[in-house]
Amino acid sequence: MRLYTLKKLLVGSPIPTAQARHERLGKATGLAVFASDNLSSVAYATEEILRVLILAGSAALAFSVPIGLVIAAVILIVINSYSQSILAYPQGASDYIIAKENLGTAAGLTAGAALLIDYTLTVAVSVSAGVAAVTSAVPLLYPYRVVLGVVLVVAIGLANLRGVRESGRLFAVPTYLFIGGFFLLLGVGLARYVAGGVPPAPAAGPPAVASGVGLFLLLRAFSSGAVALTGIEAVADGVTAFKPPEARNARIVLLWLGAIMATLFAGVTFLASAFGIAPKDEETVVSQLAWQIFGGGALYFYVQAVSMIILVLAANTAFADFPRLAFFMARDGFLPRQFGNRGDRLVFSNGVVILGLAAAALIVIFEGSTHALIPLYAVGVFTSFTLHQTGMVRRWLRRRPAGWWWRSMMNGAGAITTGVVALVVLTTKFMDGAWIVAMLVGVFIVQFLTIKRHYRVVAEQLSLERLQEEPALTHTVLVLVGDLHAGVVRALRYAQSLSPTSKAVYVETDPDKTRKLEEKWTKWGCGVPLVVLTSPYRSLLGPFLEYLDHIQSQGENHMVTIVLPEFIPARWWQHLLHNQTALLIKGALLFRRNVIVTDVPYHLAH
Repeated sequence: MRLYTLKKLLVGSPIPTAQARHERLGKATGLAVFASDNLSSVAYATEEILRVLILAGSAALAFSVPIGLVIAAVILIVINSYSQSILAYPQGASDYIIAKENLGTAAGLTAGAALLIDYTLTVAVSVSAGVAAVTSAVPLLYPYRVVLGVVLVVAIGLANLRGVRESGRLFAVPTYLFIGGFFLLLGVGLARYVAGGVPPAPAAGPPAVASGVGLFLLLRAFSSGAVALTGIEAVADGVTAFKPPEARNARIVLLWLGAIMATLFAGVTFLASAFGIAPKDEETVVSQLAWQIFGGGALYFYVQAVSMIILVLAANTAFADFPRLAFFMARDGFLPRQFGNRGDRLVFSNGVVILGLAAAALIVIFEGSTHALIPLYAVGVFTSFTLHQTGMVRRWLRRRPAGWWWRSMMNGAGAITTGVVALVVLTTKFMDGAWIVAMLVGVFIVQFLTIKRHYRVVAEQLSLERLQEEPALTHTVLVLVGDLHAGVVRALRYAQSLSPTSKAVYVETDPDKTRKLEEKWTKWGCGVPLVVLTSPYRSLLGPFLEYLDHIQSQGENHMVTIVLPEFIPARWWQHLLHNQTALLIKGALLFRRNVIVTDVPYHLAH
């Protein structure tokens, strides 16, 4: 009861299944739930571009603007492509579903594995970046960044366990405060730029540094900034979470997301170049930019605060989509079926918990460093993007509905664009850690196929079509005793109710204890025969398993029920004061054929 009360306090009261339709999201809360991941990348994507370009000198930072414009164009292409997918799949345009249905199981599993990995990295990167925003404003907290990150992951996980609609309401206000704060930053910054109140930028422009930069460095900078596209697929994955008409509302939210994201990202990148911002380990680019534009004060701390909040809440997109994707894959038999179960709050709770644990582990392993995690990031999402768009092209070409040719062209443009980006990201980040993601995708696919095979074999063996007429079963009931007390007497009576020929089995490790037991057995043994097995080496299991082998030698259709008397202390900590022999016995008998183990509990009052 105490655990249930604690769960109710943290997660909330259970929601009936009939309430599921009323837990849907409107457009405003939908943007907060599904767009926070994508919008949050505004706070660090530009910085990742600059961190690569600075390797060629400060003059190379001028390349950030054209790179940013190219990424903004890619964002709009991908947004448009996913908008077409939502029309074709109004019940959910998941990358996994579309790739599997149109390109085959291998493509679907590749997309699924890539996204599961990427969602986990999303939580770790977003939370780490949010903590970095805090430590930029409050440097004293820097040594505690790992602890802060883990605490924030736990908090977001608990919020999501409370339900989709409730978490949407919780996260809506911070999302819109972030959007307002960054548009204010862009507005004031552009006004100062037009008015000429901007410090002089590095003198050398792109032509002067082209020979020192090199194509590979530019591509590497582009791949680092391409993290700005992560999270775009979340709206398409979560179409069914919206209120009716689901597809229309999801498309509107997706278009809002594209317009806001492209504007904010391009604007921040331009202003960072205009104000001559260079990356620093101890302070984020957004922090430097806000300081120069607002000169410190309340507005600076407001931008830092909303940056931290949106970065942390960006993890919410992954918490919304990871469990949903795991549900789709579990439904198809590629993940454990537990991922398909809804919890008390109509949430796929197991997916939320697993994602939280994995992300917290990454934060600990990489010591809360965003820059250490970024090389692993975006490989998976662009792989799934490409498979999604390619699958849509094949769908249009195969079905040829009205307007199929221009729809296939739009999805084809998306496939080519994201395919090129995926190749660039994998190539430029391979030695920095992208190889880990590529390897994990392969490992996950093998695991998915293993799980699917297991479920198929289980279904075949349990099928009624294969059931054959079997001879009648015979049965032996054994009560395993270590002493004679009130709990054992109850177990003996229970065994007699199962079979009048029940036997009690005692393994002798001390002859004196055996004599005392036999003296009490005459009076309290309920007439059940007592079989004493000698154990010269004081082993409990050895002699008993030999005796069990002897009984089971009667034939394959002979069943044996082992009755275990077990007294239950009134307090949980009192279990630590007693031997856990019953657990040892149950573990040893778990995989034995034709053996049933039955606990007969005897509850103590104090």
